[in-house]
Amino acid sequence: MKVLNVNTDVVPAPDEALRLLSLEGPAVLDLFAAASRIREKFKGREVKLCSIINGKSGLCPEDCAFCSQSARFRTNIPSYPLLSPDAILERAIQMKSHGARKFSIVTSGYNLSVEELDTIKKAVRLIKEKAGLGACASLGDLSMEELLSLKEAGLDKYHHNLETAQSFFPEIVTTHSYDDKVGVVRRAQEAGLEVCSGGIFGMGESHAQRVEMLMALKALNVDSIPINFLNPIPGTPLEGRNDLMPMECLKIISVARFLMPDKDILICGGREVNLRGLQSLMFFAGANGLMIGGYLTTKGRPEEEDLNLIKDLGLSPCNS
Repeated sequence: MKVLNVNTDVVPAPDEALRLLSLEGPAVLDLFAAASRIREKFKGREVKLCSIINGKSGLCPEDCAFCSQSARFRTNIPSYPLLSPDAILERAIQMKSHGARKFSIVTSGYNLSVEELDTIKKAVRLIKEKAGLGACASLGDLSMEELLSLKEAGLDKYHHNLETAQSFFPEIVTTHSYDDKVGVVRRAQEAGLEVCSGGIFGMGESHAQRVEMLMALKALNVDSIPINFLNPIPGTPLEGRNDLMPMECLKIISVARFLMPDKDILICGGREVNLRGLQSLMFFAGANGLMIGGYLTTKGRPEEEDLNLIKDLGLSPCNS
């Protein structure tokens, strides 16, 4: 007998989304089952795999409380200038062999120099022509002119996270604003790029603020939503914070699927730390994508384990 009665054909209002996020007990399993039905209806049984490279690491002047790359915090991560196009291509080819079909260049800092932008454009062309992968990038606060030049070079998708709810944003970042974030997303859309935008859960935000961010992403109509869970890095202001349990993470995924039934929902950073032994349930909870091959300054798990997990669940990696 079902404990939870939800209509999978109706997108919930914010108050209903908050109720779903607060479910406990047997009703949570019904929530997951309903989210899984929505995923299968809109996304089938294929899993989209993407990967990233930390193209330029560290020495960022911003003060994002979760980030190991801020020059304001002592995190002892490697710092280096922008990698060469050939080095980026080498990593892209490697990740294609593990099933990735989209590859993203990520750089620290909030914008790029002219020389750095030229290097990125060369790398984008190589990713498309030599690796045969979808080319994505996360390069900070770029102008319309810069975004258009990247699109002309072959960039398919631009990534720029909101990070958290507008009401919680000042608790996490003070060197740029939430409106700055939204502006980048809208410019990328106006430039004709697909947009990947999500955030990080478990930074001290309330359940209502989690729903607030998801509703903002829905309103922006982004193409894919990367869901990250805080992996607290020693030396950052969020060192030692551990707000999430695995079932809480899975409920967040399910509510995201209810709110954005036809969008790609990808599980990214922090899943190993927060989902732990329940990683297989992320697809049952509504996700249809996965970042493989590690993150910016933290390791993921071996790609073979993720591919075996997908196979064991009767799912298959997407070929496009």
